[in-house]
Amino acid sequence: MDFIDLKSQYAAMRDIINARIQLVLDHGQYILGPEVRELEDRLAAYTGAKHCITVASGTEALLIALMALGVKPGDEVITSPFTFVATAEMVVLLGATPVFVDVEEDTANISAARIEAAISARTRAILPVSLYGQPADMDQINAIAAKHRLPVIEDAAQSFGATYKGAKSGNLSTIGCTSFFPSKPLGCYGDGGALFTQDDALAKAMREIRIHGQERRYVHTRIGVGGRMDSIQCAVVLAKLKRFDWEIERRIEIGNHYNATLSRHMATIRVRPDRTSVYAQYTVRALDRPAFEARLKDLGVPTAVHYPAALHKQPAYAALAADAICPTAEQLAREVISLPMHPYLTQADQDRIIDAATRASDPRVARA
Repeated sequence: MDFIDLKSQYAAMRDIINARIQLVLDHGQYILGPEVRELEDRLAAYTGAKHCITVASGTEALLIALMALGVKPGDEVITSPFTFVATAEMVVLLGATPVFVDVEEDTANISAARIEAAISARTRAILPVSLYGQPADMDQINAIAAKHRLPVIEDAAQSFGATYKGAKSGNLSTIGCTSFFPSKPLGCYGDGGALFTQDDALAKAMREIRIHGQERRYVHTRIGVGGRMDSIQCAVVLAKLKRFDWEIERRIEIGNHYNATLSRHMATIRVRPDRTSVYAQYTVRALDRPAFEARLKDLGVPTAVHYPAALHKQPAYAALAADAICPTAEQLAREVISLPMHPYLTQADQDRIIDAATRASDPRVARA
């Protein structure tokens, strides 16, 4: 059993993926070929954003967004401590300080109610993460940001395709960033990512930053990076868009079935009624995670832990976040464990997973 089954996905779309890649090989424009603009237009239309800028990775998207907003040494950026390290890593690389705000226990997303207390004179941006495929409480976050005249960057690396009150993740804030890493809900066959915004000036800045700050050939108006997404990876995503809506429906269907059955036996990550999740991971909680993980392994069910340590407890970030008080993030880091989740998961395999997880649980397994 695969934790994420990319082979079945490729088999279902083999002809269109191969044809899209062959077009790139035929025209030979491997960097900024026609697929780049085509994908940007398609993704902008999908999200409702005015601008989409494809970039080399989700990590690069975060870096370029922060650079476009002028984040610099001495600034602070409020973000979640319960996320992949790239979220805070890009803040630190620019010389700024990540200010970690604790998360909600039921969603694992940043607690909007705690953000305002963390704002200081040095705060330059708020960077919520749409973890596990579900957007954070963006209305409340945006309202706080507007009150303090701060931009918001949604880290939507795991949530492309999800909605919040009917609006698409990635188009919920000043800038949205996503990732097309292969295991993401919409993935390429390497690294790739995208930025979304309604702001013309920010879009111009981000387009220039991704090509070494270049306004036109050999005219560099700002400091930039080599952050382009290549044509072949754009071609792969274009091919996968043909089936993406169906895949999201399957993810939600599978997630709902997990919720209905497993929530009787253990705590799960909850999806709020005003939003959807694309279930980049399907995550439960176990008080004795090593034992639960071992029992599932014995029963032939693969698992993964996203994430085993909150960022303010990571060695590289501990000194930067010595004052961080995030007990919920620390608790979740000890308990979360993800089960197989992908659109090609069969009913038989899901029932086998559910049966194994139910059998593996015991009184020490965390319950809602």
